[in-house]
Amino acid sequence: MKKYISIIALLILPVFLFSQDKYISRNGSIRIYSQTAAETIDATNGQIASAIDGSKGTLAFDVIIKSFKFKKALMEEHFNENYMQSEKFPKSTFKGKFTDFDLKNFAKNGTYNVTVDGDLTIHGVTKKVTQKGTLEVKDGKVTAKSKFTVKVGDYGIEIPSVVKDKVASTIELQVNIPYDKK
Repeated sequence: MKKYISIIALLILPVFLFSQDKYISRNGSIRIYSQTAAETIDATNGQIASAIDGSKGTLAFDVIIKSFKFKKALMEEHFNENYMQSEKFPKSTFKGKFTDFDLKNFAKNGTYNVTVDGDLTIHGVTKKVTQKGTLEVKDGKVTAKSKFTVKVGDYGIEIPSVVKDKVASTIELQVNIPYDKK
């Protein structure tokens, strides 16, 4: 009997150890913002699914494009139909790896500067990116934050000449994702 308990413990232990390093979120948020003299674009999406695998040092997230909410309904409609083509490209993704963070720090409360290298896919176009951000660890919970810009033209998003003065060619993204230990 002890032999069987030992074998079961040996089989379960690796699963337990590796699952301790996983963090998930289903309620992260991304804000897009740009401003020109003619128009301010400001929208938030609070339905970001994301995961951090501490044993591998990886980060991934999915963003449903239609979940961005604007103050003006017409702006939201134009965003989905004319620019992002949400029916054709329903989500954006990021898959990357931490390059400068010892994931053992998840055990210690604090705010840590991090860099992530990975693939960002927007509008069906994937680009290699390196982004800086922070990981805040507090009592076993982790919150990832980053603020960066993307050029819409780099991702095949066309701005019609009729509205060139209203839509900036660069959009700021603000990412805030709270994680729970899996």
